[in-house]
Amino acid sequence: MSTLPETPPPPAVVTPRYYFRFHAPHVHLSSVFGDDWFALKAEAFARFFGTPVFLVAQTVVVAIWIALNVMGLSKFDVYPFILLNLAFSLQAAYAAPLILLAQTRQADRDKVHADADAQHREALSAADEHRQAFAAQQTAQVLHLLEQNTQLTELVQQLTERVETLTVEIHRAIVQRGAAPKSEQP
Repeated sequence: MSTLPETPPPPAVVTPRYYFRFHAPHVHLSSVFGDDWFALKAEAFARFFGTPVFLVAQTVVVAIWIALNVMGLSKFDVYPFILLNLAFSLQAAYAAPLILLAQTRQADRDKVHADADAQHREALSAADEHRQAFAAQQTAQVLHLLEQNTQLTELVQQLTERVETLTVEIHRAIVQRGAAPKSEQP
């Protein structure tokens, strides 16, 4: 009787402790601009530039500014609104670099996350290949066991037929002894 091929133990089930487990190796990477107070505040301020709150607030301030100066309630910035243009120019001069800074920092984060996601996909692929190999091995073992079962079933059938043949022969011999005259019996 042949022995079963050796099977490796099933792979341990890895349960993640947290969702971004493949991102953890990249946490040590800092941004090009650093993670100091100024960089974080500048990025937060640049992100605020694109919000509806900022746009609505700026529109309200500009509308009030123009209304006060057009109606003559204030004389600090009359019609050509030179001070308002200066304020917009100053805002644009600071907003553009801050927005670029925020975009660069976000691009760095996206690259790190893309690398971590690629590692995650590779780990999933390797685990899938391992599962497929294990399933193929299990299938081969099942086929081997089925073959052994078929051989045992055939052997049992042969033995059953032999037992039946012997039983018939013994029965025939006993019946023949019983039918023989009593003087011939020992």
